Amino acid sequence: MPEPGSPELTIHAARSICEIPPDDWNRFAGNDTPFLRHDFLLALEASGSTTAATGWSPSHLMIYLQDRLAGVIPGYLKTHSMGEYVFDWAWAEAYQRYGVGYYPKLLMAVPFTPCQGPRLLFSEELRQWMTPERIHQVLDEVTEELGAHSWHLLFPDRRDQELLNMPKALHRIGCQFHWHNWGYQTFDEFLARLTSRKRKSIRKERRLVADQGITFRHFSGTDMPDHVISTFYVFYQATYLKRGQRPYLNKEFFQQLKERQPEQLHIIMAARNEQMIAGALFLQGGDTLYGRYWGCLEEFDHLHFETCYYQGIELAIEQALTRFDAGAQGEHKLVRGFEPVITHSWHGILHPGFRDPIARFAREEAEHVMTYAEDARAVLPFRQVEPNQ
Repeated sequence: MPEPGSPELTIHAARSICEIPPDDWNRFAGNDTPFLRHDFLLALEASGSTTAATGWSPSHLMIYLQDRLAGVIPGYLKTHSMGEYVFDWAWAEAYQRYGVGYYPKLLMAVPFTPCQGPRLLFSEELRQWMTPERIHQVLDEVTEELGAHSWHLLFPDRRDQELLNMPKALHRIGCQFHWHNWGYQTFDEFLARLTSRKRKSIRKERRLVADQGITFRHFSGTDMPDHVISTFYVFYQATYLKRGQRPYLNKEFFQQLKERQPEQLHIIMAARNEQMIAGALFLQGGDTLYGRYWGCLEEFDHLHFETCYYQGIELAIEQALTRFDAGAQGEHKLVRGFEPVITHSWHGILHPGFRDPIARFAREEAEHVMTYAEDARAVLPFRQVEPNQ
């Protein structure tokens, strides 16, 4: 294998996922993470959701070792910080105050998707050759070559974290809440692990939804009627319009998702008087269910919790999945059995005047996040099990 610093390592930035053959991309990305599949990234581009016009210029990195494609990284040149879920608005404002450009920046992540997973999609040969120092050096160099001022790699999995971690690295952490399937066969088995008060509270919430005459129907992508996608998009769009915002994704994206990844797609619809009133979209990959988007036109008591969380938990149990990632944020998930999970991101700040202040910010932020996660874990609703049980 080449020694670090060998000129046999080269990198090309593909301006579209179409420049990379699907088989080449997917042999590194695999199928366990639905958001990393060539089809998913192509659906984003083909629908116009990730383009220069939206501030998401594709710059997927192709890494060659001895003239052989040895790895890829999903990448975008960004002209704003929206749709990332690791917030750096304050950094951009600091640059602006000093008259320094913060954008464009190189973002290595899945657009609009705060879900952990592989980001350094490397062959074993390339991964063994790389060291933390080397990968940071490579990313600094390619960022500069692309005319960007910084790089940001968001929500990597544990294996990538090990490759990115080194003492002087600019590392941020966050906290999400995920549900874990500790061998449950039914929803009632999950409830049995909760304290009596929390168990009664969830049952009451579910009963109140049913008492409003609301029922649920599950659709898998392999047998999903077209009108389900159309109706879901109306609900999804309403979530943003209620806040005076435009949705990140358009109807064409969801239609392509159904066509390209039907085996990983689920939509759960809530209905009343035989009319669909709300919906939630889920993607399944490996051992994990991902809850991604939701919407409704009218407000109903506890409908969000039932559609997005309890129906999702039941789906995860039915599919024998071990984890349910229902998206970012949401302290209200804690009392419903979702546990705090630390998320990670790594950043490369090329401007020497900003690197140290931002690193100090990240260290101070990490202390607060860890305290927050510990406090959150202390209020989980699980009952204490006696040692002999």
